[in-house]
Amino acid sequence: MKKITRRQALGTTAGVLTALGLTAAAAGATSAAATPTEPTTPGSVDEVYQGRRIQITPGGGGHHGGHHSPGQPTVRIDGRELHIMRNADGTWISVINHYETFADPKLLARAAVRDLQGAALVPFGGAA
Repeated sequence: MKKITRRQALGTTAGVLTALGLTAAAAGATSAAATPTEPTTPGSVDEVYQGRRIQITPGGGGHHGGHHSPGQPTVRIDGRELHIMRNADGTWISVINHYETFADPKLLARAAVRDLQGAALVPFGGAA
């Protein structure tokens, strides 16, 4: 039986762990796809994306002291409201990322989930 060095053993172990990690990441990527549920209101969104629940209801209003514009959708991630804003050109931004614009609130919410990287969404204004 051939003896192996500690360096060879560690290298082999690292290679196996890397392969397992890549396999798990590939499996996670397919399970990270959005899982839609049946919307209750036309134009609403209720889906699970990367393990987070996204809910969008059209025409919300009246949050954070009333500066939520009438007719603007309400976006929630895991039940917590994501403050969103519509730009003059019709694109959307959020408090999570002011530097990238999105064509619609659903794409914006999915990007916020990715940017949060598993962190909880903190209410706008810092209130718990």
